[in-house]
Amino acid sequence: MTRSWTLPILLGLCGAVIATGLFLARGSGAAAPVLLWFMLLAVVYSPVIFPRSISAQEARCRSTVDGRPVVFWRPGCKYCLRLRIKLGRDADQALWVNIWRDPAGAAAVRAVNGGDETVPTVVLAGRPYVNPDPGWLRDQLSAAVRNGGTAEDSGGCR
Repeated sequence: MTRSWTLPILLGLCGAVIATGLFLARGSGAAAPVLLWFMLLAVVYSPVIFPRSISAQEARCRSTVDGRPVVFWRPGCKYCLRLRIKLGRDADQALWVNIWRDPAGAAAVRAVNGGDETVPTVVLAGRPYVNPDPGWLRDQLSAAVRNGGTAEDSGGCR
């Protein structure tokens, strides 16, 4: 879990140090925008903006039942962030697995990517897609919802 928060914490601390130096040298007018920018970056690169992560095992089970895609991701990945932002509200319909929190998820990603932890890796109907187009994934999510999958149901998995 701490690895997920390392980059956001460092961004926040660096922003605070730089803003403090600017505040002491030039006043709050120069410090505030810099601090705001670093805090925004810290939030963007944190796990906060991603839907709740579940285990790879639970994601596989739910996906088998309702056909929703499983998205393997990690905090700080710009491609994961791009996918998450471009999916918008539809992102909640996918099953998200943080590979830094779930060793089985990291192993699953390595298994389909030749030993590399390349994310985002999306698994749909047992087939992996590495860094898929967000528009394609949005279409797949819409199809899964039409076929009965929702983000709230567990599909009987536990």
